[in-house]
Amino acid sequence: MFGKKIKRKDIDEQLLNRTYQLKDEWMSLKSIIEKSVEPSEQGLIDLAIAEAKYFYLLKEARHRQISARM
Repeated sequence: MFGKKIKRKDIDEQLLNRTYQLKDEWMSLKSIIEKSVEPSEQGLIDLAIAEAKYFYLLKEARHRQISARM
């Protein structure tokens, strides 16, 4: 009847994993934009979105007081 209760540790682990994924995505986009002669407007928008997502999750991880050294 009731679903499995999600533990805080599991959520923290998911948050860290997603943070690492977003950092890789952001750095990849940043590298492409830096190497571009004339970066497209859409590319710059995608870079800004990836950066904002990464820093939001980083802020959330700090708020939850978690780190990679768990």
